[in-house]
Amino acid sequence: MSTLPHRPVTWRVNGETRATEIAELLARLATLMPEQPPDTEALLPKALPARVLLTVEEAAERLHIGKTKTYALIKAGEIESVLIGRLRRIHIDAVNAYAARLTRQQATAHRAA
Repeated sequence: MSTLPHRPVTWRVNGETRATEIAELLARLATLMPEQPPDTEALLPKALPARVLLTVEEAAERLHIGKTKTYALIKAGEIESVLIGRLRRIHIDAVNAYAARLTRQQATAHRAA
């Protein structure tokens, strides 16, 4: 097996090398391209607004508790919820209010002990 020096392969197309043809095509492409960069903000997907109403599962995830416990808290009136048709939804403020109430209650109990 012989080792020959590596040389780039060139093809002739109508008397010009392929590399020359590619260079000319790139030069023509550069003249066709706009000088200003494209508006990248227009290309990015629009951010969705923050969700206001959560499913019971999403509220449970936010509180790091189970879905069954969340339903029990709703039934006990600890967490407010609404029905939209047959769908139960919990307002994000109700989740935050429940968490804040728990924190206050435990802080009060800790100081009393």
